[in-house]
Amino acid sequence: MLTAALFELRRTFRFEAAHRLPHVAPEHKCARLHGHSFEVEVVVRGALDARLGWVMDYADLKAAAGPIIDELDHRYLNELDGLTNPTSEVVCVWLWQRLAPRLTGLYALTLRETCTTACTYYGPRGGEA
Repeated sequence: MLTAALFELRRTFRFEAAHRLPHVAPEHKCARLHGHSFEVEVVVRGALDARLGWVMDYADLKAAAGPIIDELDHRYLNELDGLTNPTSEVVCVWLWQRLAPRLTGLYALTLRETCTTACTYYGPRGGEA
């Protein structure tokens, strides 16, 4: 009976990075260089493997996402290709584009810049990017 159910697995990753938002007004606090202790929650959705009793091994999730998260750790995000305007939304899309080919069942990404702010991205729907 459980094999017909859908499950969501979540794994949280952390990285430290600096950025600035170049398109906001000069007096906006995010126009200045600043850093965050970012947290990324990667969500995989899928059916239970009847033999193994799980959707995916958490170690496989870490193996797929870890190296991509490491590309961001202790970096100035604005210097990375595709992140010249590294808003939470843009960083989520950047991560999704790199994770989706490596991670079957990728369903959502949540990026937290602070303990009170978060952006959740559900990936492209109907050709959106």
